[in-house]
Amino acid sequence: MDFLNFLFPKYCINCKKLGDYICSNCFSFISFDQTSICSSCNRPSINGLTHPKCQTKYGLDGIFSTLSYKGIVKKLVYNFKYNPYLADLKNLLTELFYEGLIQKEDFYNIYKKFSNNLIFVPVPLYRAKERARGYNQAEILAGELSKKFNVRTFSVLKRIKKTVSQVGLSKIERKKNIKDSFEINQNLKSAIKDHYIFLVDDVFTTGSTLIEASKVLKRNGAKKVWGLTLARD
Repeated sequence: MDFLNFLFPKYCINCKKLGDYICSNCFSFISFDQTSICSSCNRPSINGLTHPKCQTKYGLDGIFSTLSYKGIVKKLVYNFKYNPYLADLKNLLTELFYEGLIQKEDFYNIYKKFSNNLIFVPVPLYRAKERARGYNQAEILAGELSKKFNVRTFSVLKRIKKTVSQVGLSKIERKKNIKDSFEINQNLKSAIKDHYIFLVDDVFTTGSTLIEASKVLKRNGAKKVWGLTLARD
């Protein structure tokens, strides 16, 4: 055990065993998301891409999620986002995120096809929330993925509307709550024009947040936008 781990020992977030944030036994209970869905209607999609009949001019072109948002994964995400704010979980979560993505053939095909004209964009937090937390979890995940895929990350979106938590809201309520919440950082607008974008967030539930963010990106010149989330509820 190194000096930092001696001072600040790690415990499994599930069973509290000393050693790491998740022990080998609890790791075996993590489920990877095997079901592809359409980001618009939330119904099964063969490849994670939006159904042709569901496609709109400014909508998401697809969604790729890595983990099933249940059990231990819920605990990991909670500890990453909320008290005790374990930002150090970024290493474990990024590895899970990355490993799940590269196993998805359609994601990998998009990545290879557009890699020279592709960027990661994190979903932003409202300023007050980010100050209180000390970081934006989506920005951390996007930054770590950018290193693994050798793709640039630009925080081109700003959150301009204070919203209530989406947890517990219906799909209609979520859509209304998040409406008009984003705008483009004008200093970075040129970074997305005629580019293909992977829009990064932590959890996909109904897709309302990603869809609203996609509208802003496409209205400002993005060619296509696919959502990437660590987990899917």
